[in-house]
Amino acid sequence: MDNSKIIEEFRANDGKVGGMFGGMNLLLMTTKGAKSGKEFIIPVAYTKDGENFVVVASKGGAPTNPAWYYNLIAHPEIIVEVDSEKFQARAVNTTDKERERLFNQHAAVYPTFNDYKAKTTREIPVLTLERL
Repeated sequence: MDNSKIIEEFRANDGKVGGMFGGMNLLLMTTKGAKSGKEFIIPVAYTKDGENFVVVASKGGAPTNPAWYYNLIAHPEIIVEVDSEKFQARAVNTTDKERERLFNQHAAVYPTFNDYKAKTTREIPVLTLERL
């Protein structure tokens, strides 16, 4: 998927975009490919939990996790862009009750994530992005 137009719009408008991400809180993650080592910039919807940013690897309810999830597991130190701010962060994969709590909190803001959960048999990963 080519995200160049979304990335360009995000950077030109201090993190605000239209289209399929319109009305969502969006951040950009600069990750390193798990296998290739190549740099990727990924737009993703987020919610906050205290100072941490919460991202959900839903892939629209597909049966597999998105590639960026594996990138974060392999290389958890990333660059995050939110609004007009850019900083280093560490991605932390949540588990059990913490994962469930954060997923439900995220889905309360973005109800379509409940639809994604219903579409798949896999446990959808939830990660926190913690400033370094």
